Amino acid sequence: MDEKLDGRWGVLYCPKSGFLSSSSKRWERIEKCLKENQIDYDFVHSESSGSVDRLVKMLINNGYKTLVIVGGDSALNDAVNCLMQIDQTKRNEIVLGVIPNGMMNDFAHFWDFRENEIDETIKWLKARRIRKIDLGCIRYSNKDGEACRRYFLNCINIGLVATIMNLRRQTRHIFGSRTVSFLISFILMIFQRLEYNMHLKINTDTIKRKVMTVCIGNAPGYGQTPNAVPYNGLLDVSVVYHPEMTQLFEGIYLFIKGKFLNSRSVHPYRTRKVEVLEAERALVGIDGRLMNTPVGPFTITVEQEVINFLIPA
Repeated sequence: MDEKLDGRWGVLYCPKSGFLSSSSKRWERIEKCLKENQIDYDFVHSESSGSVDRLVKMLINNGYKTLVIVGGDSALNDAVNCLMQIDQTKRNEIVLGVIPNGMMNDFAHFWDFRENEIDETIKWLKARRIRKIDLGCIRYSNKDGEACRRYFLNCINIGLVATIMNLRRQTRHIFGSRTVSFLISFILMIFQRLEYNMHLKINTDTIKRKVMTVCIGNAPGYGQTPNAVPYNGLLDVSVVYHPEMTQLFEGIYLFIKGKFLNSRSVHPYRTRKVEVLEAERALVGIDGRLMNTPVGPFTITVEQEVINFLIPA
């Protein structure tokens, strides 16, 4: 590594899609805060979600030991998956930070990083308080029968919520907040009986029945696994059966109040491993982004303390 890069940040700026008119002003504000806090940095600009993977790999290969993602959950997901492809010894030398700037910033929010508090965020990152965090991992086969894996920071959704989150991404100019997105999903439940035949193994339980949605969270899971934390070596799982009408409105109220697990339609678990033996026609979302639906059974586990993450001081 070039000694000139020691302590220098590699910053990847990912502008929000559909917000090009304000993206330059947003970056100017971030750049001003970086300079005011006397941060040595180089930055690269992501033109699209598809370029994040390539640019993170470029920063790693050029020797940067502090990677700061100016983006949301999807960009962070790409970054950790790049890090998990390199040798553990090299990965242990790299720390990852975030300045929230995406449509969905739940992992940043978990640590109290906020979009409008840029100066405070940069001061926290500069303080360099590092915590080893866990990642969830889905192992599956693709349509060509190849064994694949993908890591996640926040959660995996199987079923209705993956469908809704995909819809939200496609119509993000209409749907604003996370709460609005999930309220829409609850409304859809009233008019459609969206259920999927699933066969799951969680701890000693076997679930073989119609299920509306499953959330497997390494972190709060967009409000569906609110007690999950990315540092206990465990995954929280919420299995949601189709509610009766009275339970539906109760569920809406409890979700808004942050008490999703109190709903009678939600069945919570805590585990190290989830086996999905069947999820008939159910879409799968990972950290808020729809992934290619796995072919056949797949397994979700947790890998403990594998990423160095910068947290508030």
